[in-house]
Amino acid sequence: MNRLDLQIKEALFGRGASLVGFADLTQISEDARDSMRFAVSIGVALNPFVVAEIGNGPTAKYYSEYRRVNALLWELAKHCANLISGCGYHAIPKEPTGVGIDTGTQSTVLPHKTVATRAGLGWIGRCALLITREYGSAVRITTVLTDARVQTAAPINDSFCGDCADCVESCPGRAASGKDWNVNSRRNSFFDAFACAKAARGQALARIGIDDTICGICISVCPWTVKYVERNRRKHGSDSN
Repeated sequence: MNRLDLQIKEALFGRGASLVGFADLTQISEDARDSMRFAVSIGVALNPFVVAEIGNGPTAKYYSEYRRVNALLWELAKHCANLISGCGYHAIPKEPTGVGIDTGTQSTVLPHKTVATRAGLGWIGRCALLITREYGSAVRITTVLTDARVQTAAPINDSFCGDCADCVESCPGRAASGKDWNVNSRRNSFFDAFACAKAARGQALARIGIDDTICGICISVCPWTVKYVERNRRKHGSDSN
């Protein structure tokens, strides 16, 4: 790991990042990555006690936590880009959510979770979420594109979900087909993003009166997320503050 890599990690972890990885994006089209070869993938874990309460759908606490983490990610991305730029390189911070989504496809040109798999942070689960060993899918992510030559991780190309189908069975929109993801998969081959968005909006309206696409059930039931929640319960007890 070079000096810039260490600077980036130290700065981001010091400001609240939970995960930081470096990706080589040469296998992705230049247009999608703004002609930048490398990327920094930044993750912030959701409060495990808040996540533990969304097994039946979103709560007001979860919506607040979702917004808090997104705001923190955007600040981290901008700080990272400024740090890299200060070292003489180009850097482009990407907002963590809601920007650049094509409503016709429910997708973005370069999903943050794609960059995260290229950075070795996790894989894509059956409900099309990034899953990490540390936090399950209770983590939100963003990206900083750069031409700085960072030391990249080995990408993750295959699912580690095994025969688990907990998210498939729990999805209120029946959006997941149950098929595994791999690096060559197209999302619509295993997941219906439109069914997910419709169900999530219905959940948010019915449970917390919010007109937004936020659900979280698949996050909560993922066994990797459950491990994260249980570790924190053992460590901190039942205190959710």
